[in-house]
Amino acid sequence: MTDLARLHSEFGQSIWLDNLSRDILTSGELDRWIARGVRGLTSNPTIFAKAIGGSNDYDSQFSGLIGDGLAAEDAYWVMVVDDIRAACDAFVELYRTSDRTDGFVSVEVSPALARDGSGTLEAARDLSARVDRDNVMIKIPATEECLGSIRGAIRAGISVNTTLIFGIERYAAVAEAYISGLEDRVADGFDDLSDVAGVASFFISRVDTEVDRRLDPDSALLGAAALAQARMAYRVFGELFSGERWARLVGLGARAQRPLWASTGTKNPAYSDVCYVDGLIGPDTVNTVPESTLAAFLDHGSLERSVDRDAERDERRLAALREAGIDLKEVADLLEVEGLASFATSFDELIDALKTKAGSLR
Repeated sequence: MTDLARLHSEFGQSIWLDNLSRDILTSGELDRWIARGVRGLTSNPTIFAKAIGGSNDYDSQFSGLIGDGLAAEDAYWVMVVDDIRAACDAFVELYRTSDRTDGFVSVEVSPALARDGSGTLEAARDLSARVDRDNVMIKIPATEECLGSIRGAIRAGISVNTTLIFGIERYAAVAEAYISGLEDRVADGFDDLSDVAGVASFFISRVDTEVDRRLDPDSALLGAAALAQARMAYRVFGELFSGERWARLVGLGARAQRPLWASTGTKNPAYSDVCYVDGLIGPDTVNTVPESTLAAFLDHGSLERSVDRDAERDERRLAALREAGIDLKEVADLLEVEGLASFATSFDELIDALKTKAGSLR
């Protein structure tokens, strides 16, 4: 049994791959990762920009789509949907054998809609219908404007990966949107909630990058913020997905919205390249990991429950950060703006490049 498989069987954590391209689909690489214990996959606009813009794998299909009269952006979505469908099909057996708890593939609505709640919900419905796979998760950003979109999508029976969560307050609001969406679904007459799932993507390494920038270079708190905050979010998860309110939904087959640890590749070379995997191991969680970090974890990662190992220490660290003048809500707000801008830039640059390429084909 691989370490990735043991993470799930012994510690209740699922490892998902944070990458998708035509090459890993056609080369068999994705199938090999699944055989080694990967239990799902996430994508985002930056990943697709790298995949489509950084290779020739899509040129033939793109040329055909442009030749059929499609606009460049419409052609982009056709190619994305094709990749997502193929990835869903690769994971469908795991989806079935895991009782629909894993085997999900995530695809994000256009980043241009991040501040448009109604537009996001409409896009989520459209994208879910276009992919037409039970094991697809639609990624919706955790902006304040999109909290209603998350609730509406869950009400409509669409599984949702809520992305770009950087702080505990917003995480709690996202969990509330998920639970309320399930309650709305019951009010609509649905008495089986087992076909709806969700994860809440809590971003990790970017928090340390920003907080470290604000600390003294010799501070003992360097590298302490991200893991401490994520572990506190895990405690909130345990509180929200328990009690009478949640038990009523569980009685109808509801599945908890698992915390998903995102951005877990280490950005600071001074830190362990697996610190954001080793430090967040625990039941009912997902860690979505780039291939380089997966390889590093298989080489020298630790198999030990850590997500709730020392809550008092995490509380002390967060208190010390506050005393040092670090406002984690301000950090979260800034990182949300930067994260949205990064995805939007990747998307816009790729569409511009595709428009240029389309012009040369006409």
